[in-house]
Amino acid sequence: MKNGAFSALFSLVVWLWPTVAGAQCAMCKATAETNLSGGGSAAEGLNGGILYLMAFPYILLLIVGIAWYRRRKGDKPKA
Repeated sequence: MKNGAFSALFSLVVWLWPTVAGAQCAMCKATAETNLSGGGSAAEGLNGGILYLMAFPYILLLIVGIAWYRRRKGDKPKA
Protein backbone atom coordinates (compact mmCIF):
# COMPACT_ATOMS: atom_id res chain seq x y z
CA MET A 1 0.00 0.00 0.00
CA LYS A 2 1.44 3.37 -0.98
CA ASN A 3 1.92 6.13 1.58
CA GLY A 4 -0.94 8.26 0.21
CA ALA A 5 -3.42 5.37 0.34
CA PHE A 6 -2.29 4.43 3.83
CA SER A 7 -2.63 8.02 5.03
CA ALA A 8 -6.11 8.31 3.55
CA LEU A 9 -7.21 5.00 5.10
CA PHE A 10 -5.72 5.93 8.47
CA SER A 11 -7.40 9.35 8.41
CA LEU A 12 -10.75 7.76 7.52
CA VAL A 13 -10.49 5.24 10.37
CA VAL A 14 -9.54 7.91 12.90
CA TRP A 15 -12.34 10.20 11.67
CA LEU A 16 -14.98 7.48 11.88
CA TRP A 17 -13.78 5.97 15.16
CA PRO A 18 -16.33 6.70 17.89
CA THR A 19 -14.84 8.75 20.68
CA VAL A 20 -16.14 10.43 23.76
CA ALA A 21 -14.87 13.96 24.17
CA GLY A 22 -15.46 16.47 26.91
CA ALA A 23 -16.14 19.69 25.05
CA GLN A 24 -15.96 21.87 28.12
CA CYS A 25 -13.31 22.40 30.74
CA ALA A 26 -14.09 21.16 34.23
CA MET A 27 -14.91 24.62 35.59
CA CYS A 28 -17.20 25.51 32.67
CA LYS A 29 -18.99 22.18 32.95
CA ALA A 30 -19.50 22.57 36.71
CA THR A 31 -20.77 26.13 36.30
CA ALA A 32 -23.16 25.13 33.52
CA GLU A 33 -24.52 22.16 35.49
CA THR A 34 -25.01 24.28 38.60
CA ASN A 35 -26.71 27.03 36.63
CA LEU A 36 -28.96 24.58 34.79
CA SER A 37 -30.02 22.81 37.97
CA GLY A 38 -30.87 26.20 39.48
CA GLY A 39 -33.18 27.02 36.57
CA GLY A 40 -30.76 29.26 34.70
CA SER A 41 -30.13 29.34 30.97
CA ALA A 42 -26.35 29.85 30.88
CA ALA A 43 -25.78 26.22 29.84
CA GLU A 44 -27.96 26.69 26.75
CA GLY A 45 -26.00 29.79 25.78
CA LEU A 46 -22.71 27.99 26.31
CA ASN A 47 -23.83 25.08 24.13
CA GLY A 48 -25.06 27.49 21.46
CA GLY A 49 -21.66 29.18 21.46
CA ILE A 50 -19.91 25.84 21.06
CA LEU A 51 -22.13 24.98 18.09
CA TYR A 52 -21.42 28.38 16.52
CA LEU A 53 -17.67 27.93 16.91
CA MET A 54 -17.93 24.40 15.51
CA ALA A 55 -19.92 25.45 12.42
CA PHE A 56 -17.74 28.39 11.35
CA PRO A 57 -14.76 26.35 10.01
CA TYR A 58 -17.11 24.20 7.93
CA ILE A 59 -18.80 27.26 6.45
CA LEU A 60 -15.41 28.76 5.65
CA LEU A 61 -14.28 25.51 4.02
CA LEU A 62 -17.48 25.44 1.95
CA ILE A 63 -16.89 28.99 0.71
CA VAL A 64 -13.28 28.19 -0.25
CA GLY A 65 -14.42 25.00 -2.01
CA ILE A 66 -17.06 26.83 -4.02
CA ALA A 67 -14.58 29.54 -5.02
CA TRP A 68 -12.04 26.90 -6.04
CA TYR A 69 -14.66 25.01 -8.07
CA ARG A 70 -15.85 28.12 -9.89
CA ARG A 71 -12.29 29.22 -10.69
CA ARG A 72 -11.34 25.76 -11.94
CA LYS A 73 -14.54 25.48 -13.98
CA GLY A 74 -13.82 28.82 -15.65
CA ASP A 75 -10.25 27.86 -16.65
CA LYS A 76 -11.28 25.09 -19.12
CA PRO A 77 -10.27 25.80 -22.73
CA LYS A 78 -13.14 26.10 -25.15
CA ALA A 79 -13.14 23.54 -27.95
